[in-house]
Amino acid sequence: MTSKLLIHATISADRASVSFVAFSREQAIQCNITRKALEQCFWAPTGASDERLLKALSDGYERISARVHRKFLAHPSSSIHLDVIDFSS
Repeated sequence: MTSKLLIHATISADRASVSFVAFSREQAIQCNITRKALEQCFWAPTGASDERLLKALSDGYERISARVHRKFLAHPSSSIHLDVIDFSS
């Protein structure tokens, strides 16, 4: 059996980031991850198409959502911004 994760994400008008909603402790959190983070940490090719950026988000979602959860626990907020530095450790 194959399962597929459904993520409602949008790419910013300038294509510099992807926005999505994650959940931590049953609270919805508006999240934003930079294109640079997806390219450097989640195997999206430089200059990737919108479709490829969304695939990188989907493929790396477990790691991305874990980072969102950790950032939320450290500093509760209704929005979280993720960049390369968040995945460098």
